[in-house]
Parts: sequence; structure tokens; C-alpha cells
Amino acid sequence: MEENNTATRNFVDVQNESIHVLQTIFDPEIPVNIYELGLIYEVNVSHELNIEIIMSLTSPFCPAAQSMPEEIKQKLGEINGVKEVTVTVTFDPPWSQDLMSESAKLQLGFL
Repeated sequence: MEENNTATRNFVDVQNESIHVLQTIFDPEIPVNIYELGLIYEVNVSHELNIEIIMSLTSPFCPAAQSMPEEIKQKLGEINGVKEVTVTVTFDPPWSQDLMSESAKLQLGFL
């Protein structure tokens, strides 16, 4: 029973730390982090501490289409205990300004 509590706690810790790390990564064309920008659709952390990110880009022609997923993999891979990081880019649903947090909209002058 103790082992499950430890695994659950680690899962939650890694999930929270993953979100914190994602908030340090910025779209090169927009001065807002990718999490608040709404580019991150899902942050899935398994009990084995593998991380799966499902994300989008502001446009299929985004100049960071190659570098941003690699930066995410590298930075999340540095979290203590993480074994594997996969990043899947999707355009379903397509990104829109509606996905941005209130904070991001305020920072960009949309509110």
C-alpha cells in the first residue's frame, strides 16, 4: 500500500513540475509561454513517470515546428525520475486565441 502512495505522489509531483517547466518555454514569435498560450492540449504522466505531451502550434507553418517539440523533450527529460518524454503535435483541434488563458489574453492586449 505504501508503494502505491509513493507512486501517486511522484506522479502528481512530476505532473506539477512538468506544467511549471512548460511555463518557462516561449513561442519565439509571441512573448507568452506555450502553456498560457494554449498550445499544450494534454500533459499525461504515467505511473512509470513517462511524460506524453499533446500540443499544437499557432500555425502549421510555425518556424518553431521542429525546435519547440525538441526543447520540450529536453527540458522535461531533465525532471528527476522521468524516464521518457514523447511530444505529439496535432492540429485537431486547430489552435485559436480562445485556447489562451485569461492571463495571456491580458498580456497580449486582447482583454
